[in-house]
Amino acid sequence: MNALRSKSLSEVHESVATDYGTLFRRMMAFAGPAYLVSVGYMDPGNWATDLDGGAHFGYQLLWVLVMSNAMAILLQALSARLGIVTGRDLAQACRETYPRWVNTALWFLCEIAIVACDLAEVLGAAIALNLLFHIPLLVAVVITAADTLLILGLQRFGIRHLEAFVIGLILMIAGCLTVEIFMAKPSLLGVAAGLIPRIDSRSLYTAVAMLGATVMPHNLYLHSALVQTRRIGSSEKERREACKWTLFDCVVALNGAMFVNAAILILAAAVFHKAGKDVTEIQQAYLLLSPLLGTVLAAKLFGIALFCSGQSSTLTGTMAGQIVMEGFLNIRVSPWLRRLVTRMLAIIPAVALIWVMGNAGTFRLLLLSQVVLNLQLPFAIIPLLQFTNDKERMGVFASGPWLRAAGWVTAVIVVGLNLWLAGQTASEWARASGEWAPVVWTVAVAVSGSMMALLVWIVVRPYRKSAAAAGTLGLEQASAELLAAPRYRKILVPVDHSGLDRVALSHAVGIAAPHGARVYILHVEEGVTSQVYGADSSTAEVEAGRDYLDSLELSLAQRDIEVETAIRHGSNPRREIVKFAREIQPDLIVMGAHGHGGLQDLIFGNTINPVRHRLRIPILVVRDM
Repeated sequence: MNALRSKSLSEVHESVATDYGTLFRRMMAFAGPAYLVSVGYMDPGNWATDLDGGAHFGYQLLWVLVMSNAMAILLQALSARLGIVTGRDLAQACRETYPRWVNTALWFLCEIAIVACDLAEVLGAAIALNLLFHIPLLVAVVITAADTLLILGLQRFGIRHLEAFVIGLILMIAGCLTVEIFMAKPSLLGVAAGLIPRIDSRSLYTAVAMLGATVMPHNLYLHSALVQTRRIGSSEKERREACKWTLFDCVVALNGAMFVNAAILILAAAVFHKAGKDVTEIQQAYLLLSPLLGTVLAAKLFGIALFCSGQSSTLTGTMAGQIVMEGFLNIRVSPWLRRLVTRMLAIIPAVALIWVMGNAGTFRLLLLSQVVLNLQLPFAIIPLLQFTNDKERMGVFASGPWLRAAGWVTAVIVVGLNLWLAGQTASEWARASGEWAPVVWTVAVAVSGSMMALLVWIVVRPYRKSAAAAGTLGLEQASAELLAAPRYRKILVPVDHSGLDRVALSHAVGIAAPHGARVYILHVEEGVTSQVYGADSSTAEVEAGRDYLDSLELSLAQRDIEVETAIRHGSNPRREIVKFAREIQPDLIVMGAHGHGGLQDLIFGNTINPVRHRLRIPILVVRDM
């Protein structure tokens, strides 16, 4: 699809009106996208990092949440501005700016981040089911695959219903944790001291995991697409107002997410750290809450909030995966298939870990998933900063000096923490591997070196702007060359002796006549004799096929259409059509569609899709009326 015409989340693109008269209704029209994004900031991965930080270090890492939230507001606001001003999401902007190999690498890294996020959601929801209903954890992990149906069902009702559902889950999470905070009675002095920045090598891993759990790379792609569900005018005033209300939406929603994360860390500090209890898994936190707080209600509220967290955050992974795949690769797949593949890639390592290590390994896997997320962050942050700083792309909406400085300081902090963590982790692995230490160091240096090389390339190499990359460029501004009608000289029509041949040839004639094009008619014989003897085949069926092509040739010749016919022999019509097309190099292929799909494709075969995927030639698909 032409980049000028492609739209993010096309099924809900500009589906929400914003031109309301009252201030309150206009504000509420823009409210929603940031809440969908915010659920990714309070997913089960956050629970693991917050519990780990609070139980092991008390209130010491509370400042990491505040800093992470400030970064998140800045980056999400920039992401939303990119979508509003340019009409492109971050993945589309990358595809239209960087070479294919860079886009492929960025897409691959982002897919890893999405799977890591989905892994946290799988484990979180499964742990909640295990705690609340005593379902075996392995069975609960498999059950989580069914939430694909929930997501698909909600998407059918439109983006506003989806937003309302998510906001309801967020309120339930916040309500449960608020009650638990009152029960825990945290130290106000300890909370205040936790806002003072301090870190050491012992708390680095948890701090980086908390940062990765808070600022999620795929959320930057998601937000730049979600804001385009609002119907915004093209004038500078309308876009400026949209940016203002979107920033307000970000501040409210992400501060709500910070409250949830801070509540979990404070709860862990006030209950577990104070009692000297070492929490190494979420299940342990659930079981300890009742005796330490003196009520079963605390544990139940904890489990309900955890389940709501897993269900709400799984929505963002699905939509982000769709946006990333379509944006980077310009490939669109069915949402249910996209969701199923992502969930399977998350379930397989979860099942394998639980099978080998039991429940004890889930907590460490949750922490690892958040560190993986953080390692992907620079590859989303730096392109976002480049695009939003670009005056040619953003016009008057380009970031000013202070905003640029804040953005690059954020990027430097994230990259610096990543380098520190990578060095520390590689050292630990090397020490633990004994004689295999050189291999560990070789792999670590190769992987980190490749990632740093890609990052440096993105930072220092002047990027090439395509016509579609300009933010204010619309279809009406495209050059005349883009709209010039193609010239057809060769048109290929595969026939199969069905009623669709007449329809396909009628369309081919309608196109060929004004262009003076030559029509090539191809028929593939699939009989056993044809498969064995090829062109030497001579059966009644083959002779009938030749007579049929002769009659079609005569019919077209009577209309002054130049025509050539060809018969190919083989068991695979798709392969023969592709081979013939590569030989004659037509400008257009006209094919008839029988109208079946799914199971019928498995039974009767499917020719059009394999042909169009293997040829870079326009294909006109026609059906009988």
